Amino acid sequence: MRPAVAMKTYCVGLTFFFGPRVALAEQKASASEAGVLTDAPSVPPAITRKSPAHVVIHLEVKEVVQRLADGVEFTFWTFGGHVPGKFIRVRAGDFVEMHLDNHPDNKMPHNIDLHAVTGPGGGASSSFTAPGHSSVFSFQALNPGLFVYHCATAPVGMHIGNGMYGLILVEPKEGLPKVDHEFYVMQGEFYTAGPNGEAGLQPFSMAKAIEEKPEYVVFNGAVGALLGANALQAKVGETVRLFVGNGGPNLLSSFHVIGEIFDSVRQEAGTAVSHNVQTTLVPAGGAAVVDFKLNVPGTYIMVDHSITRAFNKGAMGQIKVTGPETKAIYSGKTGDEVYMPEGSRISVTQAAATPKTATANKAERVALGKSIFAANCAACHQVDGQGIPNAFPPLAGSDYLNADVKRAIRAVTGGLAGKLVVNGKEFNGVMPAWSLNDDEIASVLTFAYSSWGNTEQDVTADLVAANRVKPAGSGSGGER
Repeated sequence: MRPAVAMKTYCVGLTFFFGPRVALAEQKASASEAGVLTDAPSVPPAITRKSPAHVVIHLEVKEVVQRLADGVEFTFWTFGGHVPGKFIRVRAGDFVEMHLDNHPDNKMPHNIDLHAVTGPGGGASSSFTAPGHSSVFSFQALNPGLFVYHCATAPVGMHIGNGMYGLILVEPKEGLPKVDHEFYVMQGEFYTAGPNGEAGLQPFSMAKAIEEKPEYVVFNGAVGALLGANALQAKVGETVRLFVGNGGPNLLSSFHVIGEIFDSVRQEAGTAVSHNVQTTLVPAGGAAVVDFKLNVPGTYIMVDHSITRAFNKGAMGQIKVTGPETKAIYSGKTGDEVYMPEGSRISVTQAAATPKTATANKAERVALGKSIFAANCAACHQVDGQGIPNAFPPLAGSDYLNADVKRAIRAVTGGLAGKLVVNGKEFNGVMPAWSLNDDEIASVLTFAYSSWGNTEQDVTADLVAANRVKPAGSGSGGER
């Protein structure tokens, strides 16, 4: 039996997050309580009691069809009905009684491996559960930390790849340093039989999983789960803690918040603490805890900095921060001029691949255009079409867009440079020409015209073909 250890390390007046293994002498809990579980991005409240308890947790496995991306559905295997699974919060020394309930409508047996468990399989060997059955086992939470849990039923990669993962926090006995907000963000990858953006109910592809080539890499179970109306919310001057997990099953996450520096990072959610960190690695089956203070208002983008995963596969979220500006910390743009050396011209940008199926009607163009916009345009013009002030013009209610559809086609196919006035505000920048075919251009413009209070214009491939700007050297100019 390992003896009790008392060790406290202080940094800037705060106790480090994770201390030593809890003494086994604390096995006898002083009270019994039901565990509080939450769906991402919410986190259960901090534990205020000062002694261990007997905590009873009921976690139901559900196999559900839900949205993976716009127009794309997937059969998720879940702990609690959503991906990631329920956030579990206990205290070091607690005696945890785990009930794993496999819903009778499920088709598969499942179990649970909690990385917080000291015991064979992390509980997996005691929790193999057929549909319509419930398994019970208990463990003492010996080590404080933030731990991944997942299904470990064979084939393990398939169960995890279908969404069976979550986080369990074992708080240290002294609690955590207080912050204003705590949020739950967990990355995972999905291996669909069809390519990224292909509509319909997509089956799991074991071949792609073995090759470690996911079609989607997302936060909290779906593309856009933390964007727009689902963005995390905070205010200037507040402190934020993100409990960041990586369910995998295969890829590392290079977790980064664009425009923020992590004041502290508990590396791999363990004892070591680093400060002033820009990007932190979160291994598959691992976690990290990042704390930072918000000093400047605006929208901050969370990404996996393996960057095409963010902008092309879905690993992106937002933190929207409101409050007064602090010009001494960040001035915002104070000037903007086009810089194009003599002889230069607008570049052509290769768009992300999309399914090569011609659209037959407006509804199909809107659906295809939505996926093209999400992959290629949303980073600048934003998912709500509002653009970025002083940088990228809005598409929502855009007088420039709505006034002339032929001009809009020329802008997308030929690019733009120089001053532009949209909704009474001046923008000065460069938009590249996009290498999309006529049907794809028609679709993304039809989506934009059909969204955000615009004119509902239906743009066809023939209209695009008649008005597109021809590439330089093709022998045909095309008016801009």
